[in-house]
Amino acid sequence: MAANAPLYDTHAHLDDPQLAANLDLIVSNARAAGLAGITAIGTTVESSLTCVEIAGRYDFVTAAVGIHPNQCSDAGEKDWARIVRLASDPSAVAIGETGLDRYWDYCPFDIQLEWFDRHIELSNETGKPLVVHMRECEADILSSLEKFAQNRPVNGIMHSFAGSQATADRCLEMGMHISFAGMVTFKKSGDLRAIAATIPDDRILVETDSPYLSPEPLRGKRPNEPARVEHTARCIADARGVSFEELAELTTANALRLFGLKADLCQA
Repeated sequence: MAANAPLYDTHAHLDDPQLAANLDLIVSNARAAGLAGITAIGTTVESSLTCVEIAGRYDFVTAAVGIHPNQCSDAGEKDWARIVRLASDPSAVAIGETGLDRYWDYCPFDIQLEWFDRHIELSNETGKPLVVHMRECEADILSSLEKFAQNRPVNGIMHSFAGSQATADRCLEMGMHISFAGMVTFKKSGDLRAIAATIPDDRILVETDSPYLSPEPLRGKRPNEPARVEHTARCIADARGVSFEELAELTTANALRLFGLKADLCQA
């Protein structure tokens, strides 16, 4: 059933094989659910290129281009040059997925730091928001962002936020938006719902991180897909004590403004 207010999924891995094999159906489901748009998130050069191609095929899909921290050790200067070129594509509305990760031991941390800085600088140069991955490294993320926040606000998204209230507050002070995925709906995520209730109206976003993090009551049912973002939005609306329609309206307006998109994106 379509939601009675449009939502924007700010983070979906549409190039993932779990979704790509049935992408027409996935997009059709999103339209039927009333989504206003989806941003397809790149994680490697090839992934970013695919996301740009997907955005060219579907009128309400846009792309983010970048190299995920766990993939940085496989990237070189030629790869970075291609990301820079992709960032100038009209369908590329954001830079990432970038960030830092101390959970997985896929890439030496000093290399992650170097590539995170590159993405932050590219975001500043292009004016396109940064999409930040953070896992078990809150202090490191803040340290990297604060170097750049000394001169200007940091334009970007803390994606699938699962950090502390203090980290959320500091990211907001630097100019970031906070995005919540299906994790906020989990029964044991009361602290995260409490944080979601504190985010200012003009800085909160919703996402699926599909094909991962299926929300309650669909937890464990894979793959997750953009049409399911409604469950996350309804959970956050309850936590904030507002109607679903109000939450949908403000998160969609925030996404469209942040990505520099028109309000009629999904009506073409």
